[in-house]
Amino acid sequence: MNTKKISVLLMLSALVAAYFAFDLGRFLSLDYLKSSQTAFENLYAQQPLQIVAAYFALYVLVTALSFPGAVILTLAGGAIFGLWWGTLIVSFASSVGATLAFLASRFVLRDSVEARLGQRLAEFNRGVEKEGAFYLFTLRLVPLVPFFVINLLMGLTKMKAATFYWVSQLGMLAGTAVYVNAGTQLAQLDSLKGILSPALLGSFVLLGVFPLLARKIVDGLKSRQVYARWRHLKPRQFDRNLVVIGGGAAGLVSAYIAAVVKAKVTLVEAHKMGGDCLNYGCVPSKALIKSAKLANQMKHASQYGLSDTLATFSFKAVMQRIHEVIAAIEPHDSIERYTGLGVEVLQGYAKIVNPWTVEITLNNGSKQLLTTRAIVIAAGARPFVPPLPGMDEVGYVTSDTLWDEFAKLDEVPRRMVVLGGGPIGCELAQSFARLGAQVTQVEMAPRILIREDEDVSALAQASLARDGVTVLTGHKALRCEKSGATKAIFVEHEGKEIRIEFDTLLCAVGRVARLTGYGLEELGIATERTVPTNEYLQTIFPNIYAAGDVAGPYQFTHVAAHQAWYVAVNALFGDLRKFKADYSVIPWATFIDPEVARVGLNEQEAKEKGIAYELTTYHLDDLDRAIADSDTEGFVKVLTAPGKDRILGVTMVGTHAGDLLAEYVLAMKHGLGLNKILGTIHTYPTRAEANKYAAGEWKRAHQPGKLLEWVGKYHDWRRG
Repeated sequence: MNTKKISVLLMLSALVAAYFAFDLGRFLSLDYLKSSQTAFENLYAQQPLQIVAAYFALYVLVTALSFPGAVILTLAGGAIFGLWWGTLIVSFASSVGATLAFLASRFVLRDSVEARLGQRLAEFNRGVEKEGAFYLFTLRLVPLVPFFVINLLMGLTKMKAATFYWVSQLGMLAGTAVYVNAGTQLAQLDSLKGILSPALLGSFVLLGVFPLLARKIVDGLKSRQVYARWRHLKPRQFDRNLVVIGGGAAGLVSAYIAAVVKAKVTLVEAHKMGGDCLNYGCVPSKALIKSAKLANQMKHASQYGLSDTLATFSFKAVMQRIHEVIAAIEPHDSIERYTGLGVEVLQGYAKIVNPWTVEITLNNGSKQLLTTRAIVIAAGARPFVPPLPGMDEVGYVTSDTLWDEFAKLDEVPRRMVVLGGGPIGCELAQSFARLGAQVTQVEMAPRILIREDEDVSALAQASLARDGVTVLTGHKALRCEKSGATKAIFVEHEGKEIRIEFDTLLCAVGRVARLTGYGLEELGIATERTVPTNEYLQTIFPNIYAAGDVAGPYQFTHVAAHQAWYVAVNALFGDLRKFKADYSVIPWATFIDPEVARVGLNEQEAKEKGIAYELTTYHLDDLDRAIADSDTEGFVKVLTAPGKDRILGVTMVGTHAGDLLAEYVLAMKHGLGLNKILGTIHTYPTRAEANKYAAGEWKRAHQPGKLLEWVGKYHDWRRG
């Protein structure tokens, strides 16, 4: 805690101590007010401006310090100034005092509370940013909630002081008027209990509940408007509780959860169960990466005291192994498994014909109509193919099609051009280079892995170059041409046109959501980049949800599965309670060698958002296990709040970084700081110790220097 905060805290403590030491509370009692009413009225008649100013200042002070007695002062306002002037003066004084309490709480307490609660407070702040004014207004209308508690708690949030002030002034006006009016009849009051009769208290509660009811009514009216043209088609009974469109990660998890809670659910998948991740993405690419890494280790076996040797292999056998890996995992996502779990699986194409009806064109050509209470759109994404002239003529593969196309080849493509410098492009470029292809990677941006920090991108590019990849950043693809059997791509760099010949063109410039063919346009659901959803993952139709790549904002399998829980629970139990999707702690990894893994902020994002941070870096060349493995490339970068051990984000580069990141994901999710990681026993010798040593680097940088000097003197004294 800095000097200014300590000074403010000491001053506030002194005022509170004086209040109780001198028994100042006796002047804020009903008996004292009644006995002194005549004297106050006479003073007001003689010196009206001075009395108003003194009263205003006293009210502000009592409210700002959260002293008991604001009610008595409000009654005094009515007794001395009358209903209208009393209400006006008290309204402004109470709002100013409340705002000062709000600011004091923010200045003294917020940083320490943020350090303890971390991400949970961040989530609350996001809610306050969206609807904080609405809920503050509601709380102000209900006198059952102590106003001083509201002042202090709201000070811990990021609500603007101006917003807090005007909402408080409006919200407290009704209660202020009631108490000031009671003060005008002070002689008839025997106790404070007489002010709020049960009927009046009930009225306040209803007044406070009214905005919530109004919100529900408005939402209901909006819902009726959205459904207006379809309402006559709503069935009285439904065939299903839930229909899920798409058998990828989001669709499978949604259907699984529905089946577990005994809902009647149908899953529709036109092609392969398991979606892109199992069949074209995560699984086959990681199988390829493993084979390529082994070949690379053999090539550099001298690092381990062995003889370097070039791996001899059949490319067809490598591709066959990849398909065998897919086949081994397929049962986890198979029709048979999900049918056994209680999910009806239909193979075909689904189209939403109205908000409660799905038309399914089965793969055998027949059609089936199903009515359902709720629908989940989880159709996934497909590779984006840029409209380059000549691409169709020269031919190309994508991250979806290469697995089947390359399975037909006897040898690795000799010359390969990879379009794209994102995670997919980098993983595939390195893998095929390690297997012997001459790979040229073309990226329009100034560096590969553009979402990562510059030092991470530089390390990744150096690693790819070391494996033989020619990385061309800042190169814009212009067109493709074919002359006889020769294929070439033309790129532009610094105003010059460059021609690159190739045998195989791999397009890996990103993925776009599958949004057409599902009836969304006819329903009026926007289909630009993703399906727009609210925080509950509902589309404009409250009973139609979207999850996974079609919903965004992240195109990760684990995020799709994460969203699936929310859509399933909200779709089935939303009338009882809905849950807002939580994206507070999202990890991801790029599985090049060395791996790049991240959760939360990196330096680049923190600077863009203007978020202050401290950086702690631990290099793996100091880690015993990495040295023993002759695999020391990489580092751990941890961003923390200034002066605190609260983790804002972590970037890891190194072998198994994607696995090792999990400890930080857990810590951030549950508000655990670096001190907790430092105090946790990590097995020796393992790579996981890097997490502990990174925490140790932070601790070393925050040693209490002065205290340690005194400790040193103490030990000197102990030695005599």
